[in-house]
Amino acid sequence: MTKTENWQGTEIELDIEKVAHGGIFVARHQSRVVFVSHTAPGEKVRARIFEDKGGSFCRAETVEVLDASGSRVPHIWKEADKLGAGGAEFGHLKLEYQRKLKSEVLIESLSRMGGIEREVLVEPVPGDELTNGLGYRTRIQLHVSEEGVAGPYKERTHEVVPVKSLPLAVAEINELGIHLKNWQDVKRIEIATASTGGVQWFIDKKVKGDKKLVERALGRSFRISSGGFWQVHRGAAELLAQEVIQMADGLDPAANNLDLYGGVGLFSGALATKFGKSLNITTVESSKVATADAGANLVDLAKHKAVSAPVEGFLKAQIKQGLVLEGATVVLDPPRAGAGKAVIDQLLFMRPAKIVYVACDPVSLARDLKS
Repeated sequence: MTKTENWQGTEIELDIEKVAHGGIFVARHQSRVVFVSHTAPGEKVRARIFEDKGGSFCRAETVEVLDASGSRVPHIWKEADKLGAGGAEFGHLKLEYQRKLKSEVLIESLSRMGGIEREVLVEPVPGDELTNGLGYRTRIQLHVSEEGVAGPYKERTHEVVPVKSLPLAVAEINELGIHLKNWQDVKRIEIATASTGGVQWFIDKKVKGDKKLVERALGRSFRISSGGFWQVHRGAAELLAQEVIQMADGLDPAANNLDLYGGVGLFSGALATKFGKSLNITTVESSKVATADAGANLVDLAKHKAVSAPVEGFLKAQIKQGLVLEGATVVLDPPRAGAGKAVIDQLLFMRPAKIVYVACDPVSLARDLKS
């Protein structure tokens, strides 16, 4: 087998070097990079190439572990181990080792994409150790096959995998047994639950069940209308809110504070618990539904404004109007793609006293920090 041949469908032995972003691992074969699933650094595996589009890399799946890592354990989800069900890419590794790998991904992303060298420690959400990292997802999405079987896609395919359990989902979702029922003439099912009770269904985007959910964080209630965003991990919203409060230490409640990509107002509400109901802050969110929720959720804050607009457009208009951010704190919680250079440049031009960045993707975070 040479570098110029197409390797798809062939099996090769690989020594796994390191972890990569996206729950996959890196090996090299004949000067090409091979991205491999279901393995770990230091392992020797036999892997099957399932995607080769030429170029410097290809993708493979582990078919046999020849020399196992000491951190390998029986997979927490049998269907993911046997059939490749997506969503639990590290489920074959000890929980503490999973966090180590995630730290390595973040460290490398900051270094390679952002030019930032620093150590990072990934810590568990309180309570995760007691459940072995299971039963935390309050929202799931299942796809439906032509035969009516509901399940996750097989990794990097559109093939539905039938499953008998949903180990990452909260008990309330598992008890519904959605994955065990037949769903003829349906393509996709989404389910969201709230800590206060209530279940919201989306059957091919049509809302069933509760039209609005109510979540709690730091003693405040937050209304979430159908399709609205809330942190998937049952403990993430409160934990992140506490971190934002800590990072925003020294905030001036009278300044023109901003909560960008503010959703239903979680972080504005959190800051109000620390800095008082006279806090001057504006949430900016492109979703009109989420903006309406933010207005309702923060109605007790006399100086709160909820604006529905793309963040870049909002900042452009504010710069044109001469908005001053001197002394202000900006909370930045962009989607997975990041804020982008244009938004970062606008904020730097407006020169707030502090930017508190809440990230959900290490590569996007690194790019924005470099900007």
